[in-house]
Amino acid sequence: MPLLPKTPPLSRRTLLRGLGGSAALGALGALAGCGVPAAYVAPGDRAATDRSATERRLTWANWPLYIDTDDKRPNRRPTLEAFEKETGISVDYIEEINDNDEFFGKISPSLMNHQPTDRDLIVISDWMCGRFVRLGWVQEMDRSRQPNVTKYLDPLLRSPAFDPGRKFTVPWQSGITGIAYNRRRLGREIRHVSDLWAADLKGHVTLLSGMDEAFALLMQGNGVDITDWETDDFHLICDQVEKQVAKGQIRRFTGNDYIKDLSSGDVLACQAYSGDVIQLQADPDIEFVVPEEGAELWAESLMIPDLARHKANAERLIDHYYRPEVAAELAGWVNYVCPVPAAQDVLASSDDAETAALAEDPLIFPDAAMRERLAIARDISAGERAEFAKRWNGIVGV
Repeated sequence: MPLLPKTPPLSRRTLLRGLGGSAALGALGALAGCGVPAAYVAPGDRAATDRSATERRLTWANWPLYIDTDDKRPNRRPTLEAFEKETGISVDYIEEINDNDEFFGKISPSLMNHQPTDRDLIVISDWMCGRFVRLGWVQEMDRSRQPNVTKYLDPLLRSPAFDPGRKFTVPWQSGITGIAYNRRRLGREIRHVSDLWAADLKGHVTLLSGMDEAFALLMQGNGVDITDWETDDFHLICDQVEKQVAKGQIRRFTGNDYIKDLSSGDVLACQAYSGDVIQLQADPDIEFVVPEEGAELWAESLMIPDLARHKANAERLIDHYYRPEVAAELAGWVNYVCPVPAAQDVLASSDDAETAALAEDPLIFPDAAMRERLAIARDISAGERAEFAKRWNGIVGV
C-alpha cells in the first residue's frame, strides 16, 4: 500500500457558474430551435457494435488528480497499469473534466445528434449524471461482467433517485457536504445547521455558491427528507438565506476557495466538502461535522456514454476498481469517501502506520453513527431548474 501523496488532492466538487447549471439546458433549447433533433435517445438507439473482443482498448475521461500515481514517477498510475497488465486492455486515460457544465457542453452535440463521443467511460457528478440518464445518453451496464460492483458497492450509494438500482452509473468516489469550523477560534462546538446563524458568527460564515451543491444541507437543517423534497422546501431555504444575507451573517458565497478563508481565520464556519477538510487535518483546530439533522452524501460516478465502442472493456475496468484491494489503494491516494466499505479492512492491515490510520478516518469510511445521518438528495429536475436557478442566483449574486 503506498504512502499518502505529498501534495494533497484537489477537490473535484465544482463551482457552478453562469446560470448555475441552467446554461447547459438553455443551450439544449437553443439547439432544438435550430432544427437539431430531439435530445432524448431511446434505449434501442444507444448501443454501437461493441469492438471490445477485437480491440483491446478503451478511452476514459476523468477529472485531474483523481487517481493514484507513483511517488517517484507521477505519470505512472499503479492501479490502472495493473489492470492493463492483467487484462491486456490498454487505457487511454484523459484528464479533461474540470467542470460538469463545461464537459456537458463539450460532448452534448455528439450525444444529441446520435454520434459517438470517442469516449468509452466518463466520470461526472451525480446531479449531472441524472441529466444524462434522463436524456438517455448513457448505456445500461451488464452486471454479469461486474461481480465486484454487485458484491461490494456501499449500500448507501446503491439506489439514488436519479438512477434506481444504479443501472446506468457506478460511483467512482464519494463525499459528504457538511459543516467545517474553527473550534479554537469559535470557542464552542457546532452541531446543527442552524448554528451557522448564531450571533457570534456574524460576518464569518460562507455558503457554497452552486445551487446543486448547497441546497440539500440547508434543507436538512429544516428537517426535510432530502430524498423526497418539495418545491416549497426549496423556496423556504431561499427565504432563510435571503434573511441571513440581509443581516450580514453570510460573508460570501464560495466555490472551493472557502479552504483559504477557513485556514486564515476570516471564516469561522462554512458549508464544506469532506474531501477538502481532509487536506486541513494537520490543523487540529479545524473540524468537520455531519449535523445532527443529517448531511448530503454525493458521488462522482462512472458512466458509459451512448455509442461507446468498447463497452465490455469499460465494464471490466469499472469492476477492477471494485476489488477491495484496488479500492483501498485508490482511497489511500484520493482520500474521498470510499464506495467500497470492504476496502477498510485492507487499509487497516497495511504495514505502513500512516496508511493503516486511514481505515479509522470517518471522512473516508464513515462510522455507523455518521452513516445513519447521510442521505442522497433527490436532484433538481429539468422542469424545476430554470425557476430555482433564477431564485438562487439572485441571492448569490451571479
